[in-house]
Amino acid sequence: MTARRLLTRGNIGLALLVVVLLAMPNLASAFFVNFVLTQTMMLGVAAATIVFLARYGGMVSLAQFLLVGVAGFMFGNAAVEGGARGLNLGMNPWLAVVFAIVITTAVAFVLGALASRTTGLYFLMLTLVYAVIGFFVFAQIVELSGPGGITSIQRPDLMGPPVRLYYAGLVLSVLVYLGFKALGRATFGLTLQGVRDDPIRMASLGYNVPMHRTLAFTLAGFVAGLSGVLHVWWNGQIDPASIAIGPSLILLIMAVIGGISYFEGAWLGAFVYVLAFTYLRDLPLIDQIGITEARFNTVIGAVVLLIMVLSPEGLAGIAARVWRRVNKPASAAPTAPAGGPSSAA
Repeated sequence: MTARRLLTRGNIGLALLVVVLLAMPNLASAFFVNFVLTQTMMLGVAAATIVFLARYGGMVSLAQFLLVGVAGFMFGNAAVEGGARGLNLGMNPWLAVVFAIVITTAVAFVLGALASRTTGLYFLMLTLVYAVIGFFVFAQIVELSGPGGITSIQRPDLMGPPVRLYYAGLVLSVLVYLGFKALGRATFGLTLQGVRDDPIRMASLGYNVPMHRTLAFTLAGFVAGLSGVLHVWWNGQIDPASIAIGPSLILLIMAVIGGISYFEGAWLGAFVYVLAFTYLRDLPLIDQIGITEARFNTVIGAVVLLIMVLSPEGLAGIAARVWRRVNKPASAAPTAPAGGPSSAA
């Protein structure tokens, strides 16, 4: 019975996709793997935290990229030694990773506790305020960053070759995807979904609704922190502009493009965005129709609008409908009445 549950079409498809992604460094150019796919993995993990909060908790957060940035800033402060800005703690890179994740998780816990008693639009706006405050904190406190940010951030020697960073992002993506899916069937995930659907009734049954929301936000912050460490390893620097309102909205756009109700949509939306950002402006004669770099966000807005009109559930929703239609069993052919046409007449 267990083997049958594991050998479903979805699991087989996921396994085949992972095999293809593992082989991508041998199938595609180094630029495509190290730039497009690596960014897709990192941003997909961050977008998956938005999907997790929205799908299981009914909480749409604009603070997730702030938490990505907190991890990056904390790693830079901990790992860099003798830099122009930051704390310059000079820690071992792997100890700096632990430091960054712990600080990010603690920040997520505090922010989640403050927002746990709000819902809907109020929760969305409060997390937007978090993103604004985070930007000014790192922009104005020179001891942590300052407007110029932290540069010359080196990743550990084990992650030296760029392809290893791609594989690290791939492994993290698979673990996050499977972990979030499994959490939806666990006690905490089921309780969180109950809180999403009817918080008053869950509270009357004895569940601590604010604590469940706080823990969900903390878990999402922990995962976003992992993405942030990979991101600062890949980029080699971080500055306050990288966690401003624009990037926070872009991360939400990725989740919406892919489908905010589907975990697969997090990586699908990230891939579409990175692909468009990388190649759209380089298409032949694209500038002749008015699509310049200054108007790229307008193009992305038009793409989002088109996808939402065609499918409010995003690209993953379209794929799910096609999958259900392909696998829908053929209906039985209608049979004539027992007495034949003459008797029916």
